[in-house]
Amino acid sequence: MTSAKDDRLVGTSVARREDPRLLSGRGRFVDDIELPGMLHAQFVRSTVAHGTITEIDLTRVRQVPGVVAAFTAADLELGDITAQLGRPLSEFVPTAMPVLARDRVRYVGEPVAVVVARDPYLAEDGLEAARVTYAPLPPITCEEQALAPDAPRVHAEAAGNTLVDVGLFATEGIDEIFDQAPCVVHVDLRTGRQNALPLETRGAVAQWDAREEQLVLHTCTQTPHQVRTVASRCLRLDERAVRVIVPDMGGGFGLKCVVGREEIATAAAALRLGRPVKWIEDRKDALSASFLAREQHYTVRAAFDADGRILGLDADVVCDMGAYSCYPFTAGIEPLMASAEMPGVYKVPAYRVRGRAITTNKAPTAPYRGVSRPSYVMAMERLMERAARELRLDPVEIRRRNVITDFPYTGVNNITYDPGSYLESLDLCERAVREAGWYDRQAAATAEGRHIGIGYSCFSERTGYGSAAFAQRKMEVVPGFDLAEVRMDTSGAVTATTGTISHGQSHETTMAQIVADALGLDIAKVKLHQGDTDRITYGWGTFASRSIAVGGSAVRLAAGKLGDKLRAIAADEWGIPPEETELDRGRVRRRDDPDVALTYEHLADTAYLKSHLLPKDIDPGLTATAVFDVHNDGTFSNATHGVVVELHEGTGQVEILAYFCVEDCGVAVNPQVVEGQCRGGIAQGISGALFEQITYDAQGEPSATSFMDYKVPTAHEIPEVVIHHLETPCAFTATGAKGAGEGGTIGAPAAVLNAVNDALRPTGVELDDTPITPETVHRALTPRTPEQTP
Repeated sequence: MTSAKDDRLVGTSVARREDPRLLSGRGRFVDDIELPGMLHAQFVRSTVAHGTITEIDLTRVRQVPGVVAAFTAADLELGDITAQLGRPLSEFVPTAMPVLARDRVRYVGEPVAVVVARDPYLAEDGLEAARVTYAPLPPITCEEQALAPDAPRVHAEAAGNTLVDVGLFATEGIDEIFDQAPCVVHVDLRTGRQNALPLETRGAVAQWDAREEQLVLHTCTQTPHQVRTVASRCLRLDERAVRVIVPDMGGGFGLKCVVGREEIATAAAALRLGRPVKWIEDRKDALSASFLAREQHYTVRAAFDADGRILGLDADVVCDMGAYSCYPFTAGIEPLMASAEMPGVYKVPAYRVRGRAITTNKAPTAPYRGVSRPSYVMAMERLMERAARELRLDPVEIRRRNVITDFPYTGVNNITYDPGSYLESLDLCERAVREAGWYDRQAAATAEGRHIGIGYSCFSERTGYGSAAFAQRKMEVVPGFDLAEVRMDTSGAVTATTGTISHGQSHETTMAQIVADALGLDIAKVKLHQGDTDRITYGWGTFASRSIAVGGSAVRLAAGKLGDKLRAIAADEWGIPPEETELDRGRVRRRDDPDVALTYEHLADTAYLKSHLLPKDIDPGLTATAVFDVHNDGTFSNATHGVVVELHEGTGQVEILAYFCVEDCGVAVNPQVVEGQCRGGIAQGISGALFEQITYDAQGEPSATSFMDYKVPTAHEIPEVVIHHLETPCAFTATGAKGAGEGGTIGAPAAVLNAVNDALRPTGVELDDTPITPETVHRALTPRTPEQTP
């Protein structure tokens, strides 16, 4: 123990330190940046889903008043953005994504040229004058077309339009297990293509700093160091000559954790013109031409014994990844995650899976909050529901018989799960639903002819992926570790710098709580810096619920090192061993006489201004750095969600009457922040279950290019969420915390779908696809003759 402080900040709901700035309009986002002589960029985008470019004529564009320049790929001569797996080509096919399309376009909205003008409206005028001629090719717009034997190829090198095709697991004898099982259930499930829909669309401001000989790129990315790496390679600059800065960011959700083409093209235009250039994505482009997610198809079956215990799982997963692999995660991110992690919270003794990523003429896919987990959790939970019905078991009871209870647990998928509260969360969630009276209300409603259903989902959230976990995916770029620096100045104030990025997760608060506790310091004395590639050597940013688990651990270790140095300086002054000192409220005090203490200001004066007084083994200054990586299979948060819905016959509407969440993310650094993450994630999960979907017509034209077509819920459709916390501290992080960012989104679709099916039980209809539309529910509730009943 290095701190005598009793009133710990970690574990308390400290008020968010970001709020005064953001709520008073003092936040600074990319679009707030105004620079002298700044120009504005917009992109000429493909109007066809698939075709060769026969001509790009920008002559009239350059004649539009206010247009300064217009560039094609040939004008800028940029390198491609290529993400690769280090697998044999039989398993993975890399696809080079040009910054601007050169010879061929592969989806509606693909950037073909960039127009730069004095203001954004003049840039839009310039777009209207562009003339691009295409020789159309047959578009691939669905899984069936992509995998057809005679299908045209989206990429010549991708046979069968397949970018990834892996069978990660196949237990010997699994066919015999299914042949002999008393109960085998099947699920064929599809999830709709979605947009992550951050409040702030993508954007970038690029300028050349002549004094520093450095390109400065302000952009709203979750991974600034990866943007720096790609920008330097595409622009053929030394990495030192690129600085990426992330100001305040209005949401990301995974969409912004990959490197986009537009920010690279904006930087190239700024270099070419020698003037600052800004690009802000409009909502039409954000909905239709940005990175999308979630379009997946699961064909799964499970074998159970007569008591409802699972004997085997067999799955085929097809993920429609759109036209290109994203950088750095590749097209493998969704099928590989689904294949590796599908067993989840359940004890599955035998497993076989095939995971495929297919390419189609749609906007490419990026990670989106939860990645494949909302889909495969839905598949697993539907299997549990279906088996419970076949075996005449209570749906909660069949889960009790199958959840992991002994930890650490190494599954058939070769993943070791650290301790969690899987059974405890399930029991508590069911108890909360019962004690709120919903089972009695359901029975009464059924007697009145109303349709009320109760559904659950039980799941884990793999968080804090380290290098070891990512390396298992054979990625050429292997994320994982994070760096942190903690520095104290002569006033005793502390600046912490981290490689993570906050885009709504309250890092300025939670990271400061960790540092203040480690140093026994007032939180007001701690300031966090993030989102600047010149401040920290390298960082992997924020995605996959890693910030507190990995970045917070690095910050905690660095703060601990700084505390050790403070104690060593004080101990030298007193002539005692450092072990006989402790940190306490901005001071180092003696353990044998707590009234004797030296303030941090005094020690900082010695470290900086009187370094001749330091012992030879202590360097001047008060700076400490640390790196942290998770070297096991990751840390697993877990939760159970319970949902009560009512289906309305006249409209087919699904009304959510109540929502319960029991979550365990280890040590909750700030419980209020965790609850905010839960509620926000649940809202996105409900939206995916009931509202959001982008479809394409036969020509590859997207259906939703505005909020008139792309349905998202309002506050009216999102219920109040009752949240209960459990706490199983993590043994693998420096704070005991696990990730909390994605759980809400992971669990909600399955719970809502199960509740809807529970309400539909008297009709004999079962739904397995999302989003669940009012039309689908209305048809299910409409009386049919026996011949018409599915």
